[in-house]
Amino acid sequence: MKVKGSTLRQIPRGIWMLGFVSLFMDISSEIIHSLLPLFMVTSLGISTFTVGLIEGAAEATALIVKIFSGAISDYFGKRKSLALIGYSLGALTKPIFCLAGGMPLILTARLLDRVGKGIRGAPRDALVADISPAHLRGASFGLRQSLDTIGAFIGPLLAVIFMLLWNNDFRAVFWLSVIPGIFAVLLLFFGVKEPTNKEIHKRRNPIQKDNLKRLGQAYWWVVGVGAIFTLARFSEAFLILRAQQAGIAIALVPLVMVVMNIVYSVSAYPFGRLSDRMSHTRLLACGIAVLSLADIILAISSHWGVVLLGVGLWGLHMGITQGLLAAMVADTAPEDLRGTAFGFFNLVSGLAMLLASGIAGYLWEKLGATYTFAGGLLFCFIGLAVLACKPSNKMVEAPIIS
Repeated sequence: MKVKGSTLRQIPRGIWMLGFVSLFMDISSEIIHSLLPLFMVTSLGISTFTVGLIEGAAEATALIVKIFSGAISDYFGKRKSLALIGYSLGALTKPIFCLAGGMPLILTARLLDRVGKGIRGAPRDALVADISPAHLRGASFGLRQSLDTIGAFIGPLLAVIFMLLWNNDFRAVFWLSVIPGIFAVLLLFFGVKEPTNKEIHKRRNPIQKDNLKRLGQAYWWVVGVGAIFTLARFSEAFLILRAQQAGIAIALVPLVMVVMNIVYSVSAYPFGRLSDRMSHTRLLACGIAVLSLADIILAISSHWGVVLLGVGLWGLHMGITQGLLAAMVADTAPEDLRGTAFGFFNLVSGLAMLLASGIAGYLWEKLGATYTFAGGLLFCFIGLAVLACKPSNKMVEAPIIS
């Protein structure tokens, strides 16, 4: 415990502030997202296949936009301004969900919300890498992810409480999301200071052939691994729909996201810290093995107890892998190309998310939930095979800390 406390004290204040910004924005977003699949299916009559396409398109949009925001942050040498624009857009789109009466406005709100996420994502991750010391990079990403995920389980928990209090009034609960979204924007504006560069920043196009070559084999391998992991881990909307099949009351269904995100939050920092001290590829293999077990459990039964176990393992997988992959991108990319590196990583992952959620929705509608999770299991096996064929470049691995 002494070592853990010492490590937390060494993490810069800016990392903590970015973590709390993520926490409040995730409370805002998850109040809506934990109920949105049910709202679309039960209130608006949208099919599960369409839900899969909407979720895939939304998440893909966020990840694809990151490439442009990341490159722009490298060009200007500024991260905070773009992150502020992205968080502000995310906060401003929340009222649209409250007013939506059909699929077109839901899709518009979802896409705009994810555009905001895309704008802020790569600059924020690059800012974390810029602020954090190299020997604490995994711990810093893990801490930010852990705080982010605390918001991700507080949001669904609030959704459950107010759905019960307000007799399943989706729109009334959606209005609650506006408050923490505004608070996140204010905290970023006043609480985070961007580090100043000692050298004069030279503006140049980061997306050019020579720079892409500078990213190197180790970086592109990480990009490929991230894409395969995304194919194996489709939208969490299908976890919510699986919980509905378990016969859980509509007002209580968001509790599955509470379970997932509690496990995610508790595990993200310890595994982030562990990634500073052990083989990255071994830790990734552990993560994909946990996801495989989650897929098996979710495929074989819709009993509520079994579903919660599978959802918990899904959250553990996220805690093991998400901060780790971010740290690997930061470790394998040149400092002046970190924004672009995170952008390309998320572009490829975004396309994979669109494909994965589309496949998951199709399998669910045509063959049933079991085949959706079986498809995820297949991609897990592919991921393990790719990890076995890692490049020899040592930059893929974590620095050893004495």
